[in-house]
Amino acid sequence: MNMSGEKILSLGKSRLGVLGSHLSPAVAMASEKEAALAAVPSDSPTIFDKIINKEIPSTIVYEDDKVLAFRDISPQAPTHILIIPKVKDGLTGLSKAEERHCDILGRLLYTAKLVAKQEGLEDGFRIVINDGPSGCQSVYHIHVHLLGGRQMNWPPG
Repeated sequence: MNMSGEKILSLGKSRLGVLGSHLSPAVAMASEKEAALAAVPSDSPTIFDKIINKEIPSTIVYEDDKVLAFRDISPQAPTHILIIPKVKDGLTGLSKAEERHCDILGRLLYTAKLVAKQEGLEDGFRIVINDGPSGCQSVYHIHVHLLGGRQMNWPPG
């Protein structure tokens, strides 16, 4: 199925609450919060499933048989990559993890390390997993944010 650029942009904005690089970080953050509060947790297919199935274009930086890593469309750092499992297996968020998910959770973190090295983040990087509405999760398909390329602050947010 081939989608027009306008349809893809509309899908991305409505599902992720992303308004692109035209907005200040404060407005983009508010939009992410609004998207997280509006998102409905479920096992239904997400925008990430469409990216995995190559129905929606993305800038893939790493892929193997278990995980996919691609650039975030609304980066919060010079390097902002999302790392997702190709099979959700009920793992909509970290709070839904069961013992059977230990292998894929480890694989996501190890992939973050590989991608960080590939991206030249020798000075350090941050890993973030948002979980649930209060954790600002807007897509219910577990994903790891890899952020780097600038000095991070503490506390994070």
